Amino acid sequence: MRNRQPRTYTRLTHPLVRDARDEPLRRAGWEEALDRAARGLERNRGAFGMFSCSRATNEMNYVAQKFARVVMGTHNVDSCNRTCHAPSVAGLSAAFGSGGGTSSYEEVEHTDVVVMWGSNARFAHPIFFQHVLKGIRDGARMYAVDPRRTSTAEWAESWLGLNVGTDIPMAHAIGREIIHAGLANMTFVERATSGFERYAKLVEPWTLSLAEKVTGVPAPAIRELAHAYARAERAQLCWTLGITEHHNGTDNVRALINLSLLTGHVGRYGSGLQPLRGQNNVQGGGDMGAIPNRLPGFQDILDAGVRRKFESAWGTVLEPRHGLNLTEMFEAMERGSLRAVYCVGENPAQSEADSEQAVRRLRALDFLVVQDIFLTRTAELADVVLPATAGWAETEGTTTNSERRVQRVRRAVTPPGEAREDIDIICALASRLGHDWKYADAEAVWNELRSVSPDHYGMTYERLAEHQGIQWPCPSTERLEPVYLHGRLWEADPERRGRAAPFGLVQHDPPVDLTDEEYPIRLTTGRRLDSYNTGVQSGGFASPLRRGEYVELCPEDAERYGVVVGERVRVASRRGSVLAPVWIDTALRPGLAFMTMHFPDEVDTNRLTIEANCPIAGTAEFKASAIRIEKLPATTYTR
Repeated sequence: MRNRQPRTYTRLTHPLVRDARDEPLRRAGWEEALDRAARGLERNRGAFGMFSCSRATNEMNYVAQKFARVVMGTHNVDSCNRTCHAPSVAGLSAAFGSGGGTSSYEEVEHTDVVVMWGSNARFAHPIFFQHVLKGIRDGARMYAVDPRRTSTAEWAESWLGLNVGTDIPMAHAIGREIIHAGLANMTFVERATSGFERYAKLVEPWTLSLAEKVTGVPAPAIRELAHAYARAERAQLCWTLGITEHHNGTDNVRALINLSLLTGHVGRYGSGLQPLRGQNNVQGGGDMGAIPNRLPGFQDILDAGVRRKFESAWGTVLEPRHGLNLTEMFEAMERGSLRAVYCVGENPAQSEADSEQAVRRLRALDFLVVQDIFLTRTAELADVVLPATAGWAETEGTTTNSERRVQRVRRAVTPPGEAREDIDIICALASRLGHDWKYADAEAVWNELRSVSPDHYGMTYERLAEHQGIQWPCPSTERLEPVYLHGRLWEADPERRGRAAPFGLVQHDPPVDLTDEEYPIRLTTGRRLDSYNTGVQSGGFASPLRRGEYVELCPEDAERYGVVVGERVRVASRRGSVLAPVWIDTALRPGLAFMTMHFPDEVDTNRLTIEANCPIAGTAEFKASAIRIEKLPATTYTR
């Protein structure tokens, strides 16, 4: 099997503009490009949306959301956080009032049980998985809950291969077993939580035998996990997109949080909840306020006191309502009520579910500005393209990882051609639109953020360098807080303990895109170790692991359809179809197929996925599409 390389994207080194919709992009000077961008945004005030970037620095995200709110007068700002972990933020916020993971990476090295739920961390989060392996070597037992027997599951004590979309029944059955076995930490439950009686009533029907019928996991395996998790002195419950990328992703997250509340596995060193973030700054983008319902420092827009603080700092008036999230902005494009978008470092033309629909909506905009380092498919649709610096190597600033650790980023190389710093570009546009912002450097932006965000106040650049990163919250320049969150829940004093953490009363809701005789196979999507997102950045580099995009089938399904490795087939869903070669993977069970989003120019997997969105978080159901496999009349092999 030859190593098939995806498309290599062109690095942007000068601005581009389009003179008319039916004409190609052409090279332009910075003044012309910025003037055009400002005019296009100005004429669409009141119908504007900002897409910020989870790969750029905290400082860029802070200035981007400030541009949306102060310059354009809207809270319509979001990022690819909506595509992946918005349900984690929503679920954790509902339970604890804070949207960050509760533990540090080092704690997984010193825990007793690790539950990897809907997460192939060995491929998708290899750095975190090194910490998991250290924990395993020191005696921790790992359990993998995943429809596929992934590379991560190979290291597990037990693999629970549940049916796609049955995470809530599994969690409820585990909760019921813990209660019936007398393993619930009732001291913690009574002191620190609320809603236990209603939760116990909710999970009561989910016996091990019923859960086995619904999830496909043997009852003894469910019981073993329940007892191991509840009996452990310390336990870490980790999840990724296998939990969140569902039409009920927030409910899935709440179901997992319930297990931590039931057992007291939160708020202590070694016990906690870890939503593993896939990009270097997806946590930081939300922390900086590049989301429609929170201001920097995860402060509530609806809180009048919070708004007054920011209004005073920014010299503006903020509307007391939430903006549109990414999903809602695309729906507003369809209605014609959102007519202009400023897109920084995102590629929604290829990353959104039902990608043909996403492209059609982007084309319908009156004006699109794209600021990026490559000429992506989204940039190819733009009216103005602005060349930026690469956030990880060509700029100064900070990023925030999954464990809430803010770390310095330092410029190592000179950007090519006429590429400019993201912040400088945004400020140049702000100036043309009546706001003369002056920042001497990234540190000046960071210090402004510190002045309005108590959780970041103690993180000076000097301290970040001294400690090689600091986890939020860090409200003081004189001390560091514990590496885990919510220790307050263990306080005996009710005032120090604060708000009780509520159990989430969530019901099982099967996938929207049902399988049937016409579409009998469940397609789930994910990542591979050798590639990154839509392949724009990773596609230009060779990897001995890379084989391009395939539709992966189990041996039984391959035999049933009469197909072999390398044979091209048509993969069809209710939204569209793609041609893809076959790969046979024994990690899959009959009726389950797997594909990635890494090679959309070769095989556009998101033409198949469904835009069935979580009503709370707005995340689409990438993990549960119904497809069929069509054998082509004349087979083509990849050799």
